[in-house]
Amino acid sequence: MSESLKGAVALVTGASSGIGEATARTLAARGAKVALVARRVERLEKLASEIAAQGHTALVIEADITDQQQAIGAVDRTVGDFGRLDILVNNAGVMLLGPVASSPTEEWDRMIDINLKGLLYMTHAATPHLLAGVEDSPRGATDLVNISSVAGRTASAGAGVYNLTKFGVGAVSESLRQELSRKGVRVTIVEPGAVSTELVDHLRPEIRDSVRERFDDIKALDAQDIADAIEYAVTRPAHVSINEILIRPTSQR
Repeated sequence: MSESLKGAVALVTGASSGIGEATARTLAARGAKVALVARRVERLEKLASEIAAQGHTALVIEADITDQQQAIGAVDRTVGDFGRLDILVNNAGVMLLGPVASSPTEEWDRMIDINLKGLLYMTHAATPHLLAGVEDSPRGATDLVNISSVAGRTASAGAGVYNLTKFGVGAVSESLRQELSRKGVRVTIVEPGAVSTELVDHLRPEIRDSVRERFDDIKALDAQDIADAIEYAVTRPAHVSINEILIRPTSQR
């Protein structure tokens, strides 16, 4: 049985492209009011206009979630404008690959800041509202969705620090599940394999070329495939909690 999201409020980080954009569109189409959070405000405004043209509601919030005060502000703005928060999708993240011995440590800082600290700042700010939302939610539950990766399950050469961040997402998600689930906040971790998004574009050229070559013979997932999985998780009846979704291209080893 699938539940409508009419009356629910969702906040999606990294909503300016890829999985975040697809997720925002999908949740809005199911009836949720959606707060779009990212740094690239022009893209957010375009997305919000397209969502509005479909008869749905979106709020643009320009924020860098690696800054705790901006993360808090994004949550406060969402609750202030929409009155509540029912779904948080922690999607913002970067994948900066390369051997540990030769990688710029600035890349490590960036991954830790976005993939871990940004997720934690948003979760810390949102959790009181998610707990409050359970009491008068028509769905009887609220949802925290953390986007991880296959790299959060299996470590590989050239991805050590990225693995570190995504293994960390898995660990904190399970801890949050144990803390929050009996209070009505469902915690879901989504672990995509190869997805056709801008993630690879941020790699250094020599790393980017090798990654593209490695996956050249694989039909990658689309961002919408991940958005569909998120939609499935947050539209289950209140007594059903989808804790973990591992989703890979069929041909990915």
